[in-house]
Parts: sequence; C-alpha cells; structure tokens
Amino acid sequence: MKIDDEVLAVILALVTVSSIFALAVSFPRQGEPFLAIGLLNEHCKIGDYPKYAIAGQPIRLCIFLDNHLGEPALLKVVAKIGNSSMLPTNTTPLNTTPIHSFTVLLPDKANTTKLVDISINVTGRVALVFELWRYSVENRTWVYTGRWVHLYIRVVGG
Repeated sequence: MKIDDEVLAVILALVTVSSIFALAVSFPRQGEPFLAIGLLNEHCKIGDYPKYAIAGQPIRLCIFLDNHLGEPALLKVVAKIGNSSMLPTNTTPLNTTPIHSFTVLLPDKANTTKLVDISINVTGRVALVFELWRYSVENRTWVYTGRWVHLYIRVVGG
C-alpha cells in the first residue's frame, strides 16, 4: 500500500495548498492609509500651467484632494509664497504667512477638486505653494500632513 500512501500525501498537500490560497484570496487587502494633494490648471487638467501672473490679479488653478485614511478627514489647504530655496519639506511646513486657505470635509475613499483664485502681491519668480493640513480631533489642532505641491510662476507688476 505504499502507492496509496503517496497518493494520499499528494492529495493532502494539494488540499492544504488550495485551502491556504483560498483563504489568502478571500481576505480583502488593506492598503496603507494616505492623503493626497494635486495641482491642476484652470481647467482642472494636468499640464498647461500658467507661467506668468500680474501682481494683484487673480490666477485660477484647481486643487485635487484624495482621502484614503479609512475615516472621514477635515482637511485644510493653505497657500503660501516661497521661492526655489524656500519650500516646505515632508516634515516641516513653509514658514511664511498664508495668502489663502480653504477647508473640506472629505469622506473616506473620496476625492474632490476645488477651483482656487489666488492673487499674488509680490513680483519676481515665486513658488506658489499649497500645503495640506488635517484637523486632529485628539489634539484639537491642525496638523501638517507633509503633503504639498508648488508651481513656479513669474509675477510682474501691474
């Protein structure tokens, strides 16, 4: 009965592997939670961004926000002016005065795109920075997420 024992061992091995595979496939995969911010042009499309602006005149852009934290998020986008040597990092926001901000309550697994009109009152080549902040219910304060986008633009006098 040696052949029968070998056949039984193969069948048990196949059943075991099949069961493990079926279990692995049946459990939903949980990705890493994340927030995202994106910069789009005035038509809410990627590319064809403005290169020039007139000081004090509004320029229109779109900001895309995406929430995959596993829970709703109260988000704030803060616009600031920087330059090539003064930008935020993934741990530190830009240390300048905000020129514009807006808040959005975004459900989990949802995204939104918001039109934004921004006036820049300085001249020269600037970095228009949009930082993403999240309200922390535990701390009752806004927390910088480390997510940001920027656009270099030359602002001329009006």
